[in-house]
Amino acid sequence: MNFASYLKQIGRDCTDAQDLDEEEAYHLFSAVLDGGVPDLELGGLLMALRMKSESLGELIGFHRALAERLRPIDPPPAAPGVIVLPSYSGARHQPNLLPLLALLLQRFGIPVLVHGALEGFGRVTSAHIFRELGIMPCASSAQAREVLHRDHLAFVPAGVLCPNLQPLLALRARLGLRISPHNVVKLADPIADAGIRVIGTTRPGYLEKYRDFLALTRAHAILLEGTEGEAFASPSRRPRLEYFRDGESRTLFEAETESSHPHSSTLPDPSAAATAAWTRLVLDGKVPLPMPLVNQIATCLYACGYTNDMNQAKAIAAVETGSLAGG
Repeated sequence: MNFASYLKQIGRDCTDAQDLDEEEAYHLFSAVLDGGVPDLELGGLLMALRMKSESLGELIGFHRALAERLRPIDPPPAAPGVIVLPSYSGARHQPNLLPLLALLLQRFGIPVLVHGALEGFGRVTSAHIFRELGIMPCASSAQAREVLHRDHLAFVPAGVLCPNLQPLLALRARLGLRISPHNVVKLADPIADAGIRVIGTTRPGYLEKYRDFLALTRAHAILLEGTEGEAFASPSRRPRLEYFRDGESRTLFEAETESSHPHSSTLPDPSAAATAAWTRLVLDGKVPLPMPLVNQIATCLYACGYTNDMNQAKAIAAVETGSLAGG
């Protein structure tokens, strides 16, 4: 494979850079995931893609390459659809509430698979918070299956899903920026193509790209503007929550234009210990859950088939999370 030709194509300045077509992207990312690209060329390719930004065709090609190399995890039998939460950004300025979202969904009997990074490179990851809560990462796909079936909640590191993915994600520390593998792994479905993916992003332009990707690939997913890149609704201002299935999309909640949630002022500092302690308070009913997260739970209840009526999903989420009593 002539990597110089790929660099020449995508590494020009912003006005002359050319996108790879889907097949070119598939073959390139296959080589990247298989460790077949020398370090110098790999760094150049990843930074060129970062500067150019992936096209829709490139995202699809990259996703195909990754999907072929994932170690699929079977869903639990006789359970609602599995909610899949990618967690690769971490949080710096706000508490990372993705573990809280996962634990609340687990209480409904909904299987939840969180896959993500172990290291945050200065940010607080879901892995850090899960550890504070006594939830350890799974060490193998077999263990992930066992834990998901038994507990209905499993945290699976990226390296368990695809061994060669972890070294690529770790390049963030050397390159100083998130790169294409971070954008692509958010789209992965480890549940044997049967999960309901919850995808969040804050990078400019990526909501539109992910929206086109989910529609074109006929994905079963929920899309939102995430909080610092993580796939949970901001507790102070609800983003639009958009549901995708079979190539069609439907907005289940519109975005709020301004903050209107008084309970968001009670949030903890972003440290793993403080976030875990606050998570326990919410789970124990001692602190009210911010309404945007109640709305996101309702969206997940509807998407996974817990109920086929969105109004009923809203009511169930409100009552079961105590949001009516909490205001």
